[in-house]
Amino acid sequence: MATCSIEDVLAKAEKDEAEKLKSITVIKEQDLEFDPGNMLAFDKNPPDIRQFREKKKDDFLRSLARDNAQLLINEMWKLPTERVAEAIVAKLPEPTTRLPREKPAPKPRAPTKWEEFAKLKGIQNKKKTNLVWDDVHKEWKRRWGYKRAKDDTKEWLIEVPETADPNEDQFAKRNKAKTERVAKNELNRLRNIARSQKIKVPGVGLAPTAQQSKSELGKAMHVAKMSTASVGKFQDRLPKEKAPRNTGKRRKFQPLIGDFSTEKQRQLDILNIMDSKKPRLDINKAANKQMREEDMESRKKTGPGKKGQKGRKGKFSGKKSKAPKLAPKGANSRKLNKQKGKR
Repeated sequence: MATCSIEDVLAKAEKDEAEKLKSITVIKEQDLEFDPGNMLAFDKNPPDIRQFREKKKDDFLRSLARDNAQLLINEMWKLPTERVAEAIVAKLPEPTTRLPREKPAPKPRAPTKWEEFAKLKGIQNKKKTNLVWDDVHKEWKRRWGYKRAKDDTKEWLIEVPETADPNEDQFAKRNKAKTERVAKNELNRLRNIARSQKIKVPGVGLAPTAQQSKSELGKAMHVAKMSTASVGKFQDRLPKEKAPRNTGKRRKFQPLIGDFSTEKQRQLDILNIMDSKKPRLDINKAANKQMREEDMESRKKTGPGKKGQKGRKGKFSGKKSKAPKLAPKGANSRKLNKQKGKR
């Protein structure tokens, strides 16, 4: 039996290990074309048909894929890298190859009104823990949902406020308020979905009730007249129909979300007015006011004119009235009045 030295055993082990761990250098007749943005590699080298026939198809395709993947990884390591949370990350450039796609890429969701307001004012959401301490039960409970902490719906006694009606059911009032809050949140959720999909949201309008009051019927009639294409311009009125009230332009406030520069300029103008020592004076308005005051003082000094006095005297000095004189009160006053009236 032939003896083998330790050197031969170590050489054989190194050879087996080298076969398992192939080299990262791969030699190709033509260089591959790379698109690092999409992490793609294009191999234009024609496959060796003899090796494809001699070897197994799976082994040949696996070795070819391994070599191309190794070349792609070598190309990725040439890109600039950075360390993120104990990991090395490569910064990918913009892709150069347009990949086919069945449908267009989805557009980003439109932000809600609260998200726009928070971004404008710099409000950041703070993460809250799911569990909070309940002082009543002396244990940790959920912040929201089933078996939550400080659940006021489980109370069997509710204190009646001083300004509330003592005969009012506070439990029904609380349930009604909760139902309204849920409905309002659902309406806001649907409005946000409609805004993100650019769909016009219809108004709430008039809710139907069993018995409508006179004001509600008048409002419904006015809404029906204004819902035409001409906004009620050519609608005829009834003979005794009165003009609707409170239909003019109401006071409009500035929106909370808008151009930040205009809000900044408005605040600066207010500060300039407050800081200025001299008050703002409208010369035309002050002159007109002064003229009116002088005119009023001159009228008070001179008194009423002659025309006014003549008019007062002439009011009582005219022709005598032709109305018949009434007899004094008495038993025969009615007869005398009838006789004079006939004459």
